[in-house]
Amino acid sequence: MNIFLRAELKAMVEQKVRSGLYHTASEVVHDALLLLRERDRRRERQLTALRQEIAIGIEQAKRGELAILDMDKILVESRRRPAKRRKAR
Repeated sequence: MNIFLRAELKAMVEQKVRSGLYHTASEVVHDALLLLRERDRRRERQLTALRQEIAIGIEQAKRGELAILDMDKILVESRRRPAKRRKAR
């Protein structure tokens, strides 16, 4: 199999081999593909969980189990959270 990489990715692979972490470019690509597979699986698990939560919400709505939301309050809180994370760093 022949794989063509952009210059920046090729340089990254070569740097990994030079660092001694990997013996060959194939090992770097193999490791990268394993990480990609794990990321895809994690994303799929997250989507599955989200779909389940949405289904629960839809069923609750059908039963009339609704809560009135204050969108202004939600927006204020959502803007506060990133600020709190930045301060924690």
